[in-house]
Amino acid sequence: MDLEGSDETPIARALEEHARRRQAIAQTEIPKPAHTRVMTVANQKGGVGKTTTTVNVAAALAQAGLRVLVIDIDPQGNASTALGIEHHAEVESVYDVVVEGKPLGEVVQECPDIPGLWCAPATIHLAGAEIELVSLVAREQRLNRALSAHLKELGERTYDYVLIDCPPSLGLLTVNAFVAAQEVFIPIQCEYYALEGLSQLLTNIELIKAHLNPALQITTILLTMYDGRTRLSAQVADEVRTHFPDQVLKTTVPRSVRISEAPSHGLTVMTYDPASSGALSYAESATELAVRGASLGA
Repeated sequence: MDLEGSDETPIARALEEHARRRQAIAQTEIPKPAHTRVMTVANQKGGVGKTTTTVNVAAALAQAGLRVLVIDIDPQGNASTALGIEHHAEVESVYDVVVEGKPLGEVVQECPDIPGLWCAPATIHLAGAEIELVSLVAREQRLNRALSAHLKELGERTYDYVLIDCPPSLGLLTVNAFVAAQEVFIPIQCEYYALEGLSQLLTNIELIKAHLNPALQITTILLTMYDGRTRLSAQVADEVRTHFPDQVLKTTVPRSVRISEAPSHGLTVMTYDPASSGALSYAESATELAVRGASLGA
């Protein structure tokens, strides 16, 4: 039977490309960073894939043999849900760390599905933390001090990466995340409105650098929800790459039903459907992030 020109030809090409990309990941050794890379994953616009990016990049790094901590500082607790971490009201959480002063190590839980991945969960109590933090001494430094103490306590068993998942706003919780990190990791949805909030985010990051954390740098931008069939996705991608040529990862994350389904099962897409295009893209993103960081001495 002659398949030339049939629908099976592009499918075969897609499968071949999929296999090639997977082989390239398998053959790339993901380097350990010289020191713990603390990255705040932030975007003031909601719905851009911020939490999804946090948990899946973290999972991909852990699956590559690195030690990774996710700090969920978003009161919605979506990162905790995706990692299968208990975060009901009775669980000790990031709230107890930033408001009550509890050591971070006492609230960290290991992810049940992925060895080498830990999470400091968020609970509903964080919703009131913005107000409670206002009256506290060194309110912007609470997370930074707790994380520094935790990393020092771990010593040689410390994490390779710490990813902090922020709420989609610039309140005191997000400010705490910026002060605790050296790097900002920005997921950007490939749609027009995503660009509108970016300038405000950059302004706020500059304010944090000027007044609270001079070491903070935007090092990584990931284009999410990319649809290669639309001209708009390509235009947004081109514009972001033009303005941030050194920060934007080559990898893009496509729109994917499997990525959206995974959290409802208490899983990342890396464990829910490791063969999917979404899992492959996040594995490539994590690999690129780690390799680029090593080349920059991070």
